[in-house]
Amino acid sequence: MLLENFNAATREEAVAIVKPALDIARWIDGIVDGRPYQSLDQVAAAAATVAAPLTEAEIDAALAHHPRIGERPQGETAEAALSRKEQPGVDADTAARLAEGNKAYEQRFDRVYLVRAAGRSAEEILALLQERLGNTPEQELVVVDQQLREIAALRLAGALES
Repeated sequence: MLLENFNAATREEAVAIVKPALDIARWIDGIVDGRPYQSLDQVAAAAATVAAPLTEAEIDAALAHHPRIGERPQGETAEAALSRKEQPGVDADTAARLAEGNKAYEQRFDRVYLVRAAGRSAEEILALLQERLGNTPEQELVVVDQQLREIAALRLAGALES
């Protein structure tokens, strides 16, 4: 979908385009209500700032839709398809270390580990996971908010470019 079509879409159509990128009502409303956009850079800037910061409840709701890093999400939803595309393949050893790291992260922060996987190797993702285990819960909430926004911006740009 081209940016021009998104700008001209009905509100309902625009919401349907934006929702797979990040299913948080306040964020969706901000993106949709910010139309028209002159460029994808403007959309990305909006994605980074709209509804900032996300509340802990919004983050937890959004993370309920995210698979564990290193796992291949199943299902036919748009979000599962996007996640399969974004996560790189991993070898058995790295997959096992990611599984261990995911478990440690979930025990520490009581939520699934989220990182922008697109453009990162499995080893980079694992290193970031290990680094983030040293964060306080408050620090990690800020990082998760940022990661959700990066993922959403990439997904939205992809939807508007195709």
